[in-house]
Amino acid sequence: MAFKTLTKAVVVAGLAVSATAAFAADDAPKVITGASASMLANTCAGCHGTDGSSQGPASPTIAGLSSDYFVETMQGFANDEIPSTIMGRIAKGYTEDELKAMAGYFKAKTFVKAHQDFDKDLADNGAKLHDKYCEKCHAEGGQSAEDDAGVLAGQWTPYLNWQLANFKSGDREAPKKMQKQMEKMLEKEGSDGVMALLNFYASQQK
Repeated sequence: MAFKTLTKAVVVAGLAVSATAAFAADDAPKVITGASASMLANTCAGCHGTDGSSQGPASPTIAGLSSDYFVETMQGFANDEIPSTIMGRIAKGYTEDELKAMAGYFKAKTFVKAHQDFDKDLADNGAKLHDKYCEKCHAEGGQSAEDDAGVLAGQWTPYLNWQLANFKSGDREAPKKMQKQMEKMLEKEGSDGVMALLNFYASQQK
């Protein structure tokens, strides 16, 4: 899925369209391959869906994320700071300018919330826990991308559960503020609190 693994035919096609408006602005990332932002983003579609709207629980939706969050996450994969099965190898295949170009492309797309099952009672409790422990960094009930902390509301539940497990185990380093809030929540609510939060985020489908 990384650009450098594409066939020569695709590279030639990318060079043919390198003069498109995607890179017309002087401050646009300079991508040495000549690929447009959309071409780079299309390499993600196999796992993350068209325009970053994932159709399955194993891969998160990446449309609508803030540019900073996207780049920082990809760099975390590339530097092996974020555990992964395949993303580490994929992220290493992009240059910083390519990541910035992709980030701008996905930021302009709409985050499509996943339609998934949830328990209403757990979701109601999760809403309260979110307000208490998570809202300061994940505003608007976890819907805002402007806080550069990722979108939680409507994200696939299995993916969120895996990432929370990584944060909890220490396999993925959490920001200090998040670590403190997570520890407080787990001490008081335990795994039931995690399930409540997951159901709350799953319940937000509009």
